Amino acid sequence: MATFILIAGGWQGGWVYQKVAELLAAHGHKALPVTLSGLGDVPAPTANLETHIGEVADIVKAQRDDVVLVGQSYGGMVVSGAADAEPSRIRALVYVDAYVPDSGDSVWSLTTQHFRDMFIAGAKTDGLNCMPPPNLDPRCRPHPMGTFLQSISLSRRWREVPCKTFVGAHGWQGSPFLDLYRRLSGDPEWSTFSLDCGHNVARLQPEALTEILLAQA
Repeated sequence: MATFILIAGGWQGGWVYQKVAELLAAHGHKALPVTLSGLGDVPAPTANLETHIGEVADIVKAQRDDVVLVGQSYGGMVVSGAADAEPSRIRALVYVDAYVPDSGDSVWSLTTQHFRDMFIAGAKTDGLNCMPPPNLDPRCRPHPMGTFLQSISLSRRWREVPCKTFVGAHGWQGSPFLDLYRRLSGDPEWSTFSLDCGHNVARLQPEALTEILLAQA
């Protein structure tokens, strides 16, 4: 049995992984969808990337079984930071159409100008929270801007995790992850998968994503 810690992307909470968590549990695994500070019903406008990394690292430390750490989009930043803090407790890392940073990177530095403009427009009310784009699920919440802007500090210990997987979603326009997918596809330390769907893989292709996750256990 493995424990899957599931981290959503920007503006979203653990509810994104509901179907995936049910499928993993049906196979006898433990699934922990995470709602990070500020992305549930309690606002946390001063939360930053370090806040979210610390929350997930604490969850990792509390587990007794091998951990598979999964992050979608923004969640890739959190996956990398938590794995850098606790690499020996983690069996596999799965980045789902997600950022894979080096030390010193931020979401702001890694993304495209389109998304930077979206962040600026979303934060115009108070400068602390980025409002969700209007086409997203109504359960989405304003995202603390500090998590998009803060640079990550990594020691490269996260690379000690033996299994690293990248799942690319290649059915949407404007993806900032295409070059990353191509680069990792040629890296022998990584396994890569391509799905023909939009960015929100956990909701659009839960069965296909679950199949990939089960292979990590």
